[in-house]
Amino acid sequence: MLKNIFIIVLACMMFSCGRSNANNKDMATEKNTPETTASDGDAIVDIKTTAGDIKIRLFGDTPRHRDNFLKLVNEGFYNGVLFHRVIKDFMIQTGDPKSKDAAPGEMLGMGDPGYTIEAEIAYPRHYHVRGALAAARTGDEMNPERRSSGSQFYIVTGQNFNDSTLTQMERSMQQQQKQTIFNKKASENRDKVMELRRNRDQAGLMELQEKLIAETEAEAKANPVTIPADVRKAYIEKGGAPHLDGAYTVFGEVISGMETVEKIESAETGRADRPTEDIRIISMTVEK
Repeated sequence: MLKNIFIIVLACMMFSCGRSNANNKDMATEKNTPETTASDGDAIVDIKTTAGDIKIRLFGDTPRHRDNFLKLVNEGFYNGVLFHRVIKDFMIQTGDPKSKDAAPGEMLGMGDPGYTIEAEIAYPRHYHVRGALAAARTGDEMNPERRSSGSQFYIVTGQNFNDSTLTQMERSMQQQQKQTIFNKKASENRDKVMELRRNRDQAGLMELQEKLIAETEAEAKANPVTIPADVRKAYIEKGGAPHLDGAYTVFGEVISGMETVEKIESAETGRADRPTEDIRIISMTVEK
């Protein structure tokens, strides 16, 4: 498997796969991210929507995401935004400022405040169990650092899983971990790869390939990705979206109002999973 990945990575290096980072806002530097200003600890936010109310807790151990969220709430940033992407048995997503005045059927999901946030992925302490609050982001190809959108977030509804399915997912997560490690190492050796290709040194490429594969296997073995027993239990009994674990920042949870979340996730949707009838955030308030 890793040998196939190596070939793909080489092709991308030659033909510049994916979009240029020059237009990639998710690769913004840290200086463009809001500074941490809130005190340590969790925070509670009340969300009033046209479908009902939701109360969320923001985790104190993801301070960059917590503080950014509180900043936007206090500025009234979220007032009037739509739940622009809703997928039953998966999640509801909001936070695109362009959705406030969007015409019916307009494609949404690209809006943000002009910056991204450094990832604070804390799996398995925080994971995608039903009711989890997490940051949306662009994909790994254009956002290898997995930086979060500056404003868009989603609430997980998900589905229940059995133990055997979770075991299969765990294997998939482990393979994805190896691919991520390998891609990073290949990127770090890009200049060397290009030199070997220019020199048509096939033996050198094969030697480098085997070296990177060995390093990848060793690193993955030293830090194995697993689904702990308590996390398994939660996914079996409560449900969620375990395939997202370790890839997106979970920075909060719903503490009341899941009936409102369920109402939103059940809405009829059209193009790009946008509800056919607008569901809007009226206001957000930070509890003192």
